This record gives sequence, structure tokens and C-alpha cells, in this order.
Amino acid sequence: MKILNGLIVLVLIFFSSCQSVSQKTNSFAKEEFKNWAPTPPMGWNSWDCYGPTVEEHEVKANADYMAENLKEFGWEYIVVDIRWFVENTKAGGYNQNDPKYVIDKFGRYLPAENRFPSAKNGMGFKILADYVHSKGLKFGIHIMRGIPKVAVEQKMPIKGTDGITADQIFSKEMQCKWLGDNYSILNKPGAQEYYNSIFDLYAEWGVDFVKVDDLSRPYHQNEVEMIRNAIDQCGRPIVLSTSPGATPIDAANHVSNHANMWRMVDDVWDQWNHITHLMEVAQGWYPYVGSGTWPDCDMIPLGRISIRGERGVDRMTRLTVDEQYSLLSFFTIFRSPLMFGGDLPSNDDFTLSLLTNREVLKMHKESTDVKQLFQEDGKLAVTSRNADSEVVYLAIFNISDDESPKEISVNLNHIGVEKGARITNLWTGENYGIVNSDFFTKELNRHASLLVKFWKQ
Repeated sequence: MKILNGLIVLVLIFFSSCQSVSQKTNSFAKEEFKNWAPTPPMGWNSWDCYGPTVEEHEVKANADYMAENLKEFGWEYIVVDIRWFVENTKAGGYNQNDPKYVIDKFGRYLPAENRFPSAKNGMGFKILADYVHSKGLKFGIHIMRGIPKVAVEQKMPIKGTDGITADQIFSKEMQCKWLGDNYSILNKPGAQEYYNSIFDLYAEWGVDFVKVDDLSRPYHQNEVEMIRNAIDQCGRPIVLSTSPGATPIDAANHVSNHANMWRMVDDVWDQWNHITHLMEVAQGWYPYVGSGTWPDCDMIPLGRISIRGERGVDRMTRLTVDEQYSLLSFFTIFRSPLMFGGDLPSNDDFTLSLLTNREVLKMHKESTDVKQLFQEDGKLAVTSRNADSEVVYLAIFNISDDESPKEISVNLNHIGVEKGARITNLWTGENYGIVNSDFFTKELNRHASLLVKFWKQ
């Protein structure tokens, strides 16, 4: 009996040890995704200029431009945004009356061949992704949360299950209010398998980045977790971006343990009040910047936008020069992902210069300890540092709508800058001399900003 009891104890210890190892392995697998975006992702997204209508030749043209002009500066993602699976899309909104979906027998959307000719013969996005990869870039797509309505209506089977069909895992509750392509997915048998099946397909295509829409308002925790699991099991590192905002701050710990980037606000367009709203909301997100997971300021609405977009007519950005500098100064010092929204081949020299400033992009890539110093009376100050080089960065903004300039002053003792440090404007390279006071003070015009570094000789 003693021998039998001893064997039972050994067996229990063995299974307990195996379970502990399994738990650690699963935990490691879930943490590994943070290594896929060690610095904030940088790329181009088709939404601001093409809405739901982008075509393959336009995607390739933007990839060609990025490879030739931006790749060396760290720009690498080419992302096809919303509704690439609808044949009869339209600019300035969505065709919701009679959308012609392209979908396979397992309820998985496929690219519309009239817009993406290389998708024929069941190739999906494989050939387009290969083209982007051949340029040394990475390929991404946008999808909606949930399962297609047409898959539910036709009771399509879910790949990887024993007879479960789409109509068994859907719910009309919490359906997206602004686009009715999909239903919500219930957390029941077949749900995880459906998400697994679509990410397995994306992995076969060679997708490197997926932006998942309608996840954040309200925050759909179950589906976020299913998507995380689906990516982890697909065998390909796919960066996960959740959209749109506002992601609730009380979900910060959860989203930062499941996604590489998440939207803080709704779409940011070329309107100054969109930028100031973003700055206001961002105040709660500074502690979550970094470690492979990034609060996302949204796309950059600069250059030529709305060629066939959702908001307004074909135009160059309506933001003034000062406002464009302010937008990018905030995005970069905050270390947001940078997803350019304009049509890259249409860039003028000024827009290109904004995207290729090595000093600004070095700060964006390498800085740490990002924090807001103050935001009051129409004044904003944000700082970060480069621990390796002992450089301290400072961005100050006049975000007021008052016509008169504002004097903005920062106590340098509060950011660890000592007297004798040199001061350089990051955008222009202008030398402002040496720190000889406890305060750095500048007068800024309405909506203007200043981005500087303090460094030792």
C-alpha cells in the first residue's frame, strides 16, 4: 500500500509539474507578441485617401514610393483598409443597401477581384503581399470584428470544427452600429475556431499586420482575447492593431497584454480640434507607452487626402504648416505608431521632409520615459529622454485658439537638464546656444510648437 501511495504521489507531482510548464509556456507565447513591434510601427494606410475603395494598383504605387523614399527612415508597413472584400464600394460612405461580398465556403472574406486582380484563382492577397515583401516592406489589412452576416444567413461551416456552422456562434447584440457587414461572435464552441481559420488564412497570404475595427467602443474583451489566441496559434508574427477609439482607460492593462497598438480616439482628420481632443485624451495613456505595445494617435492626415475618402473632397491637408509640425511633434514625442494617411506618390517636398527628419525619427524610435509636464491655459509640454546618449527631449505647444502668442516656460530642473547643455531645434537643426538658466522659455504663435533636444557636448 505504501508503494502504491508513493506512486500516486509521484504521478500527481508529475502532472502538476507538466501543468506548471504548460502554463508558463502559454504565458510566454502570449508575451512573445510584444517583441513583434519593439518600436512604434510606421507605415501607410489607405483609409484617409481612398476610404473603402482602394485598388491594387494604388496599393502598389504607395509601396513603390515607400520603398524608394521612406524605407531607409524606418517606414515599412503597407496597409489595405476597410472593405477590400466588397466589389461595389463607393467613396464618401458605404454601400449598405446591396453590397456584393466575396467570401469562401468557410465564411471568410476574400479580396474583390475587380479591385485586386491578383486575387483570382483563390490567391487572395498572397501575390500582393509578395510584391510588398519584394520591396523589403510589410503587408497589412483591415478587418471588422465578428462573423459575416452572409455566412450566418447561409449557415456556412466553420473550418476546423465537426459540423459547427456560422449561425450557431453569432449574436445581433453589440453589432457594429455604423457598418452592418458582420454580427458579433459569441464565446462558445466554434467561435475560437472561426477566428483561428481567418488568421490561418491571413498567415498563408503573408499578412504581417491586422487592424481590427469595432473592438474598442465598447471594449469587446472576449473577442480581443479570441483574436490574440488566433494570432498566437497561426504560426506567423502578425502585429495587432485595435480600432477605433476611444479605448476605455480601464481596459489599459488588458489591451496592453493583448494588442501591439490601440486607438485612443476616433478618426483624426485635418481639423485642429481633432488634434487638441487627442492631446486631452492622451493624458491618461502616458504610463502605457512602450514595451512593444503602443497607444495609437490614429493615422496622419497630411499630404493629399480624400481622393476617394470618407471626409470631404480631394485635397491637400487643411492643416497649416504650424499645425502640421505640431501634429507630428506630438505623435513622435508621444511615441505613437505612425501611419501616414495621404497618398504617398502625391507628396510635395514639404510633406516628404516631415516624414524623413532623422533627428525626429531617432527620438520617436529610441526615447523613453515619455511624460506630460503640464497641459493648462492653452499650453502643453511633453518630455522624453534617450537614456543611452543622455539627451533630453522637450516639446512645447500653444494649443489655444487665441490669436495672441503665448509664452511657454519649462523648469529644466524638473526634466534633468543642467546648465551648460546645448539646445538644438530637432526640425530645423538650429542651434539655440547653451542652457544658462533654470527655465527654458519661448513665445509661440497660435497652434505652433517647438521640439528641441538638450545634449552635452
